[in-house]
Amino acid sequence: MISVPEALGRIFALLTPVGTENIPLRQANGRVLAVDAIAPRDQPPFPASAMDGYAIRHDDAELGKELTVIGTSAAGAAFAGPIGNGKAVRIFTGAPVPVGADRIVIQEHTTRDADRIKISDLSEQDFIRARASDFAEGFRLGAPRRLGATELTLLASMNQPEIEVYRRPKVAIISTGDELVMPGDDVRADQIFASNAFGLAALVENMGGIAQILPIARDNLSALRGAFDLAANSDLIVTSGGASVGDHDLLGNAAEELGLTRYFYKVAMRPGKPLMAGMFNGIPLIGLPGNPVSSIVCGTIFVCPALRYLQGLPAAPIQRITATLGRDLPHNGPREHYMRAMFESGSVTVYDHQDSSLQTILSGANCLLIRPPNAAPAQAGQEVEIIQI
Repeated sequence: MISVPEALGRIFALLTPVGTENIPLRQANGRVLAVDAIAPRDQPPFPASAMDGYAIRHDDAELGKELTVIGTSAAGAAFAGPIGNGKAVRIFTGAPVPVGADRIVIQEHTTRDADRIKISDLSEQDFIRARASDFAEGFRLGAPRRLGATELTLLASMNQPEIEVYRRPKVAIISTGDELVMPGDDVRADQIFASNAFGLAALVENMGGIAQILPIARDNLSALRGAFDLAANSDLIVTSGGASVGDHDLLGNAAEELGLTRYFYKVAMRPGKPLMAGMFNGIPLIGLPGNPVSSIVCGTIFVCPALRYLQGLPAAPIQRITATLGRDLPHNGPREHYMRAMFESGSVTVYDHQDSSLQTILSGANCLLIRPPNAAPAQAGQEVEIIQI
């Protein structure tokens, strides 16, 4: 068996980031920016008022002074012309500051009578946003990065109607086993409904990929060949089941007959020991265990980072955070243990039952608590690492 970090490193070595495409900004949410975006002009492109009030010259900023209002500057409707001594321009937040003005007196600090204002109070601030105070022409939004609400807002302000992003990786998901039927199909007493593919597809889509759930591959070479033929145009193949050592777990050996080069098999983790990875006719393949919890845990630990890397993001494990242990834990065995747990208000509590077939426990958990190999007993109040799910 190899360690989790070594297994993840070997998976990264199988992968090459997918190509790029140009898309409209409106379609870019969740995509990964492939090329730096460069601002073609300053933002704001002019000195702008930060408050509603009156634009004046600094020399006129005196308590009790009266000024003549000569016009208005609003957002999208600038005042044309300069402003001289003894004059003021009514101005609104975001509007261009008139030429010659270098201070805004907020409206609460004035009284107005017709076209005359009187300054009743003054602030130390000038309430003017300098040109390019947000970003200047030539500013770069660096790639690669996952794009969300804040990045899209910035790109729109940078006048980027179209951007270059990594395309969404196509992931073929193959469930294997004579015991499986799809939800809604007729089921015998000795069969179960295929569930792993639906959870794995959700993981793939949440990470920006395109998931294709292929028909169940039965435990024979012909069925496996048909499933792999359907996956021929994928960027990644993810299988579930058939990777263990039972008489009916044919995936590893049978796939090698069909063109699989296996890079490793078995990882020192629980749940998820019977994990494998390799190349199938030029396509990276990650073979996950068949137990539902093992499948989703391994999907989180290995498939999600793989998808990030395929989209041009750094090769890195899934993010861990620290939490305070809510109750004592015993000594851990030789495999890294990913324990289903609940994380609330900074404290994490492990569920009593950790069997890899218990989907209800996984559904109720919101994190995985990580116990290192051969870890000593842990006491309540001790800091531990978790992965939020």
